[in-house]
Formats: sequence, structure tokens, C-alpha cells
Amino acid sequence: MYQDKNEDIAGDVYAGFVRSLFNDPGILLIGALCHGLIGLLVYLTSRDTIYLALAVTMLAAGLYRYYGIRKGQREGCFDDVQSARKWERYYLVGGTLQAFFMGLFCFVSIYVRPDAFGESAAIAVIMGSTVTIVGRNYGSKTMVAVQALAVVSPIAVGLMLKGDVSNFVLGLYVFPFIFIITRMAGHVRTVLFNAISERKVSMKLAQRFNRALNTMSHGLVMLGPEGKVVVANAEAAALMSLKSPDALLGRSIHSLLLRGVAGGMLAPKDCRYIEAQLTRALREGRDRKVLVPFSNGQHYEFSAREGSQELGVITFEDVTARVEAEEKIRTMARYDSLTGLVNRAYFHELVGEAMASGDRERLCGVAIVDLDDFKSVNDTLGHPVGDGLIYAVAERLATFSTEGLTVSRFGGDEFILFFDRIEDESHLAAQLDRIFADLQGEVDVAGHALRIQASAGAVISRVAGTDVDEMIVKADLALYKAKELGKNGWRLFEAAMDAAFRNKQLMKADLRSAVDAKALRVVYQPIVALDTMRIASCEALCRWDHPDLGPVSPAIFIPLAEEMGIIADISTFVLGAACAECAKWPPHTSVSVNLSANDFRSRTVVQKVRDALATSGLEPQRLEIEVTETALLDDKSATRELIEEIRALGVRIALDDFGTGYSSLSYLHKLPLDKVKIDRSFLIDVTQNARSLELLKGIVNLSRPLGLSITVEGVETFEQLKILALQVHPDLVQGFLFGAALSASGIETMSSMTWPFAAELDTLPRKASR
Repeated sequence: MYQDKNEDIAGDVYAGFVRSLFNDPGILLIGALCHGLIGLLVYLTSRDTIYLALAVTMLAAGLYRYYGIRKGQREGCFDDVQSARKWERYYLVGGTLQAFFMGLFCFVSIYVRPDAFGESAAIAVIMGSTVTIVGRNYGSKTMVAVQALAVVSPIAVGLMLKGDVSNFVLGLYVFPFIFIITRMAGHVRTVLFNAISERKVSMKLAQRFNRALNTMSHGLVMLGPEGKVVVANAEAAALMSLKSPDALLGRSIHSLLLRGVAGGMLAPKDCRYIEAQLTRALREGRDRKVLVPFSNGQHYEFSAREGSQELGVITFEDVTARVEAEEKIRTMARYDSLTGLVNRAYFHELVGEAMASGDRERLCGVAIVDLDDFKSVNDTLGHPVGDGLIYAVAERLATFSTEGLTVSRFGGDEFILFFDRIEDESHLAAQLDRIFADLQGEVDVAGHALRIQASAGAVISRVAGTDVDEMIVKADLALYKAKELGKNGWRLFEAAMDAAFRNKQLMKADLRSAVDAKALRVVYQPIVALDTMRIASCEALCRWDHPDLGPVSPAIFIPLAEEMGIIADISTFVLGAACAECAKWPPHTSVSVNLSANDFRSRTVVQKVRDALATSGLEPQRLEIEVTETALLDDKSATRELIEEIRALGVRIALDDFGTGYSSLSYLHKLPLDKVKIDRSFLIDVTQNARSLELLKGIVNLSRPLGLSITVEGVETFEQLKILALQVHPDLVQGFLFGAALSASGIETMSSMTWPFAAELDTLPRKASR
């Protein structure tokens, strides 16, 4: 910042003012010659040698100033305030000398050597020079003041020294010219300073606009009223393969688009379409966007809008990443990420469109394909291998995908096929048989040789009389039937399947209502001590009396409850009811409650047992919890932990249906058990088959040394009971030989009674028992 007493101006503006002092030195050369010639002319008219000397000195001063300014042009540095001040002082020396000799010339001609022509000539010189004082020296306030004082004051002093009143007054009138000259120069300086300041602001705005214009990611062109480009940015030039935005100026939209066609970036039809859309948008004054694919794979979005002052604005942006992202999202929304097949939602959309078009009286078909025993692959080999198997199946199914056959993955291990045009059942059967034939076989997944085996359900329907959702439901019913009949095949939907499905759904609804209303009941099957033939315990069994159907077998409603996810609610009900009733029985009678695999998937099972004991007041040792091998398969360590917590309450643990699983023997020493219940399957032919008898005796002999008590289930005949008593020697027996399941009051009544078999058993010769 440059400062003096009267003004503060920016350093670059001050340097610019000083630089202006050294412009156009040629005028000074002309002025020097004119001053010398006028001095010589006065000498020739007056023959006074002083004028000759003044002519020489004025010429010399002018030449000195001229060469000084030329030096400033060659060597001058005006980059900063300090350098500018140095050169301003240099300029003041030459300007002061020239002004001094001009003023001296006036003073001599008016007062020292008065000459009428010389006086007129001197005043003419001064009057002409005062114009240059303002015009040339406005950049230096000091120079203006010095020159005005040096050239004007000698005239005033000379006139005043003549002695007469008129000249004296005239001399006084000359002094205000000094003020006028300095004020005029100040005004010029102010005007130029404002102009420079405004120019700086404009340049700064222009620079900002230019930077913003050329650093924006969008290409931009502005069109004048004639439709020619008047403004363009670097991005626009780059798209057109031009080096500078200036190369776009004056071109029309048509010529720019033709350049894209010539470069192979645009197809001619795209060029015509873009031009029509953009021109229409500019003409109508409304925004319009056009997405254009380029031959190099890029996508640009062109936008046109009408600007102010009849200027049209066209912007374009590389939206390749956005288009690719949208396409990826669209693909993710429509296609399965694992297999690449059509997903459920897009399948509905495609099939809905297909069924809405064409002949409405044609037949179409839907088939649902489900892998058999896929869960075991995930459980034993892991989900990555399971995913690999699904991918392999999808690859095989995809080979059948045609214009008339849509293949979709519905989720998990389930696939669905839509046949757009079917002639009859035999036509669909032929296609499904061919698909199943190609689908079967082994595949290698991560080094595992896996055999593909699947079941399917299919349905045929007339397009006009159905919709895709209804067909899927029917195909699903047919699939369920195919699974029920042994898997590894397909079934066509039949009307009876629909009726069975509806009945099943109604039964589910009724079962849920019965559970919510606690309308189930509990009965108790006696468990008899072999040595006393009295009830030692009983197994709590759930029963459901349907209001319309009558008693419903547990073999029917228990699987339904597991399918519905309400088996835990039934377990809670049976556990609470059994504990409450057992608390009323004689102290030597206990109760056994079977908990499902689903119960052991939640840690609340421990609290469930604790709450039942607390509510009923039953002693923990009188409660026995039966667990099946199914409950142990999911997570052995977690189940063991829960069993240990239940046993810590004082409750006894029994392994139910022993011998029916894959590795039951390993549970005898791994789990905290109190009892083993041997499954009825070991007792069926024990009276005729010595091998079965030895197997049964072996299980008992394995279990007893481990401190486990043994119950044999399924005792239905006295012959079976005799063999058990004479040769096997279990602790407890259970079965229909001792009657059907009883009510709680029946157990209480029978608990003090001895079965009549006791006397007959006592008469039998006993072999050595345990």
C-alpha cells in the first residue's frame, strides 16, 4: 500500500501511475525542439544573446528529459513501491529542470529583457505546456505541483515586478492557474484511479469466472441470439478434442455435433436427436435433459436452458459412473447376486408382462424346483460349498432359458421356471423330464463330489383364468407332494392337493387358537418299576380335542406346531401343567416332560423349567426332562451347557428314543444323563429274534455301569414283559400293556396300586440279575 498525506492507493496502482510517466517519450522530443526553435526565433528578432542561451538550455533540458525517460523504459523496474519511488524521483529531476528553464525564459522575456514578441512567444510556450503538465504528469502529484509552480509563477512574478497596477493585478490573476492545474491533474488521477480500481475488480471477477468456468466438471457453452457459441469452457473444448475453448467460439450446435460424428463418438441418428432436443429446449425456454451413449462406452447428459439476454446455456456432464451405478443397482434389483438368474421380484414382473400379452386362451406352466437335503450340505460342508452347489444347479437350469422359458432363483435352494406356451400336460411333462435328466449327476464343488438331486412341483393353467401368484401356490403344493412321496422327482398339481392344503391351513389356524386359549390338555402314560410293578413315574403327553374333528393325533398337530414355530408354547404349557399335577401326587411318583429341539435353541429353556418348579412348588428331583437326539444335533456344546444348567436345578435328565440316531452311544458318556429310554423298535421282535434280544441286553449292560437307570418303551405284551424281567432287567418299563394314557386324577388313583402282573412274574424262575 502506497500512502501520502492525501491518499491511500494500492502499491500496484501507484507503480502503474509511475510507469505511465515513462510512456511515449517522443512527444518530449518534439516539445524540446519546439522550445529551442521558439527561443532561437526570439533571439533572431531581438538580437539579444540571452535568448540564444535560453534556447540552447531549453533544448538541452528537453533532450535530457527525453533520454531519461528512454532509460526508464529500458531499465525501469516498477514491480514494487520502493522501485517505483526510485524511478519517480529520477523522473522529477528531468521534469524539474525542463520546467525551470521554461519558467526562466518567461521571466526574462517579461521582466529582465522585455521584448514584445519574446513575451508573446514565452506565454504561448507556457500555455501549450500547461496542457502537457496535466496530461503527462498526472501519475506524480509532486511533478504536477513542481512544474505548475515552475512555469506559471515566473509569469506572475514578472508581471507584478513591472510596477504598474494593471500588470500587478494581472500577475495576481495568474497565480490561481497553479491551483487549477494541480486540481485538474488530481481529477484526472482520481478518474484513472477509479477506472483502474474498477478494472481490477472486473479482472478479478473475470478471473474467478474463468477459473470457475474452466474447473467445473461439466462442459458448458453459451449461445448468442444467432445460435453461435459466445462462451465455452475447457471441459467443452476437451470433449470436442480442441486445445482451447476459444476454438469453439462462433460455432453452432450443428457444427459441434457434426464434429462428434466425424470423430466417431456419435452416431448420426444420435446427432440429429440431440440437436432437435436441445434446439427445442432453447426455443421453448424450458429445461430439457438428453442422455447420450458415446461409442467409447461413455455416457454424457446434455442439458439445455434459456439464459438471460437471449443467451442459451448448454451444459453436458460425463455421467458414465452414474449410469454404470444405476445399471448395477438395476441388475442387483432384478437379478440374483449368486447365480445371475432373474430374482423373485423381476420374475413376477416378466411373467406378469408375458401373461398380459399374446393369446389369452393359451396354456402356460410354472414349475418350482427344490434341491433335496440341501440343508445337510450346508451343515456338513459349510455355506460356501452350498453356494457352489446352487451356482452349479443354476448353470444347468440357465441352459434351458429361452424366449418362452424364464428361469429364476426364488431364494435359498429353490428355483422357479415359467413356460409361456404349453400345448398340453404331455408337452410340459416332456420338458420337465428333459430338464431333470440334464440336471441329475455329480458336480465338483471345492473338491467335493456332490450329486444333484431335486424335487419339483408343476402346474398348468390357462392364462385368462389365473395369475402368477396363484400358479406359484399350486406348484408349491405339488412340490410338497413330490417331497412327501420320496423326493427326486416331480409332481403335477391336482385339485386334491389344494383341498389338503386348505385343510392344513385351517387346522393351523385352529391349533394356534387352541394354544392361545390353553384348550389343549395333558394326559399321563404310566412308567412302571419292574421290581414292584407300581407306578414310579409317568410321561406327560399333550392332547388336542378339535371342536369339529374330535381328537387330533399328536403325530399330526405336533409337526404342525413345529412348522408354525409354536412348539415352544406347547412345551411351556405341558411343563407347567405336569409340574402342577405332579405336586398333588404321592411323593414317590415323578413326572417326565419331553422338550423339543426348538426349546433348546433358546437359553430361556432353563428359566422355563425354573418358573414351572417355582409356580407349582414341585421338588426338582420329581421332575424329569426328556431330550431326543434331534435336540442334540444342531449345536452339541450349547445343548450340553443348557442341560447342565437344568440338571444343576436338581432336575433329572433322560435321553429319549435311544438307539434310533446316528451316534447315540457317544452321548452316554458325553452328556450329564440320569436315565436312558430305549426305543420301542428294539422290543418289536424280541420274543422271536435272539439277535434283537442280545442287542437289547447289550445296551442295558453298557448303560448300567455308567450309573444310568434304564426304561424300556413300547411294552405291549406280557411275553415281552417276561423276557425283560427274566433276561434284560431294566429298571422301568412303559407301554400299552399298562393301559392307555391316564388323566392326572387317574394317575393319582393308580399310584398306590400294584399291577396284577406282579404275582405272575414272581412265580417265574429268575436268572441272575444285575
